[in-house]
Amino acid sequence: MRGSKVRIGRRLKELLERSKQGQGTVEAAFLIPVVFIGLLLLIQPGVILYDRIIMGAAAAEACRLLATKTDAAGDMDDGCEAFVRHRLGAVPPVPCFHVHDGGCSWDIVLEGDEQSETVRVVIHNEAQPLPLLDAGGVLLGIVNDAGNFEIEVAAEQRTQPAWADSADAGRDPAGWIGAWYA
Repeated sequence: MRGSKVRIGRRLKELLERSKQGQGTVEAAFLIPVVFIGLLLLIQPGVILYDRIIMGAAAAEACRLLATKTDAAGDMDDGCEAFVRHRLGAVPPVPCFHVHDGGCSWDIVLEGDEQSETVRVVIHNEAQPLPLLDAGGVLLGIVNDAGNFEIEVAAEQRTQPAWADSADAGRDPAGWIGAWYA
């Protein structure tokens, strides 16, 4: 009798160990899709942040360029816009980074020149949401009518530092020279 109880105990132990062997497979079947959805949720903000960083840097550089823009050598508007578009070339023309409809679809607004008090640059872009997030974006109302995220960056900068504006000579360089020799 004692021998049969031992055999039943061993048999029961073997069955329990075998039933635990498939547990990892069941957990992986559930966990792998959850991990991939989590990655999607992390990648989309990273893509938008990358766009904003590149756009912000391009807008800031364009402000510095506009602060020195003069029409003495002719119209520089096309050159300034080409400068900004060249900087924006760091954003890949992939729909999840930048919706690139045929031609270049960046919306760039340049305001001011060296005679202005301030210069301002506004850059507008659209990015297509990653799969699964597009439906969530529509439900949350964070996408436009085309189903894209709208990204806009603006930079504004004074053309002259405050000390130059407050000087007795004002913005006249000839007056500065005269003030230095006085």
